[in-house]
Amino acid sequence: MFPGIGTVVNVATVLVGSVIGVLVGHRLSQRTRDVVTDALGLVTLLIAGTSAMAVLSPELSDEVGDSAPMLIVLGSLLLGGIAGSLLRLEQRVEGFGGWLQRRLSGDTDSVERARFIEGFVVSSLVFCTGPLTILGSLNDGLGNGAEQILLKSVLDGFAAIAFAASFGWGVAASAVTIVVVQGGLTLVGVALGDVLPDAHLAAITAAGGLLLVGVALRLLRIRELPVADLLPALVVAPLLVELAAALH
Repeated sequence: MFPGIGTVVNVATVLVGSVIGVLVGHRLSQRTRDVVTDALGLVTLLIAGTSAMAVLSPELSDEVGDSAPMLIVLGSLLLGGIAGSLLRLEQRVEGFGGWLQRRLSGDTDSVERARFIEGFVVSSLVFCTGPLTILGSLNDGLGNGAEQILLKSVLDGFAAIAFAASFGWGVAASAVTIVVVQGGLTLVGVALGDVLPDAHLAAITAAGGLLLVGVALRLLRIRELPVADLLPALVVAPLLVELAAALH
């Protein structure tokens, strides 16, 4: 299989899942849609918790010391959040979602527009911030196989059904984000010629887990955290590991 096949399959499963979800969603009451969204929020919280536990990874503590992993995750979120807020990433992602909604549907209804944007933002974050996205895309680009991305594709397809039942076509628009993020990481894998060290991957996974906590809080309607503003943390985390390892 050619590099990038995992992303192609992932986009296809999200689109198919979104179509099914939209067709089913019109037959569901608002109360049922809310229950579906709550269930997704709880499952996202579970996934987030298991990912965040990577901060306890032995590979990470061996590389930087026992006391540094928590500080690395904290530092990555703080520095990443500052960078993201200065770049206004959340505002730009929402603006892009609104632009897509206008281009694809031409509907100017404020309620439907807000629903489309929320579906686009939430599903984009869920589909593109997990550890399988990073490691799977890199391995796909390195020629090590696309099994991880194919597994993620199945999970994303079922998630897309549930998301689209609640949020509509905004979930299908997240396929654009998948192409950009996973396609970009696959190209990075082709260029790198080797996978990330385990310690660096553990830091990225832990930071990504906390970002998913923010997504879960949005789904559960507890608080609208600007998760997109925190995305640079995924880049800052391995840099801080490198710095901490040099000082260790």
